Amino acid sequence: MDNKTNINWFPGHMAKTRRLIQENLYLVDIVIEIRDARIPQSSRNPDLGNIIGKKPRLVLLNKCDLADPDATAKWLAFLKSIGITALAVDCKSGKGISRVVPTVRELLADELKKRAEKGMSGKPLRMMAVGIPNSGKSSFINRMAGSRRTKVEDRPGVTRGKQWVNLENGMALLDMPGVLMPKFEDKNIGELLAFTGAVKDDIIDTQALAMRLVSLLSQKYPLLLSERYGFSNESSGLDEEGIINLIAKKRGMLLPGGIPDFERASIMLLDEFRGGKLGKITLELPEISGGNRSK
Repeated sequence: MDNKTNINWFPGHMAKTRRLIQENLYLVDIVIEIRDARIPQSSRNPDLGNIIGKKPRLVLLNKCDLADPDATAKWLAFLKSIGITALAVDCKSGKGISRVVPTVRELLADELKKRAEKGMSGKPLRMMAVGIPNSGKSSFINRMAGSRRTKVEDRPGVTRGKQWVNLENGMALLDMPGVLMPKFEDKNIGELLAFTGAVKDDIIDTQALAMRLVSLLSQKYPLLLSERYGFSNESSGLDEEGIINLIAKKRGMLLPGGIPDFERASIMLLDEFRGGKLGKITLELPEISGGNRSK
């Protein structure tokens, strides 16, 4: 990919958020970290473990309905193996959300016991929700609260300030703005974040990004790609650019003279991947992503 797609996006409000997390950590009993189930490694903030220290943490692999279920099972097993409790959820449909509160109570069993011994059983449990932009934090909080309490948009950087949301079950959630690492050590991480919409499209080359996505899908999910766009042997021997041109032809996206509209097809491909129209896809696996870096 060209230099424009060596993504390094770290708006000033994100640096402020890291400070806010540190400053408000003492207010909560547990941190709920929300990741994208399609990219569980790349959709984490690598500094979070250091920021929260020994504070209990629950990882939610959100958008699991868009992810490959076999890959999600591998991620849940891997995270468990390195001492991280994780659940697969889909905040829009509500799948898996009912398990969040019982799991939080299990993780805080010692704290709850101490409160009971002190006669403080009625004290509400407080949780902090964190995650990278577009990971689904607002959808999670709205689902937990049972109403549209926070603004939800399918683009990064909507939540700008912290806000408390009281829940019906004697708990409270502290919502924090999205956090991204200040620099992507591996450009592949930036690409994966861009594929899923965690990075603003206006700072990347969408056509180059679409070619990288086609390259990955051709390796990992060739059948889903061919089924979605109605080609099989026609794509044999084509490079990424050729496949996108073929997609444009299949969808009737043509410029004057019958030339494939490469730009329009690229935008459509990214939109359809993000919307789950290509099928259940996971773009990274724990054994590829690497050891304890997932903490």
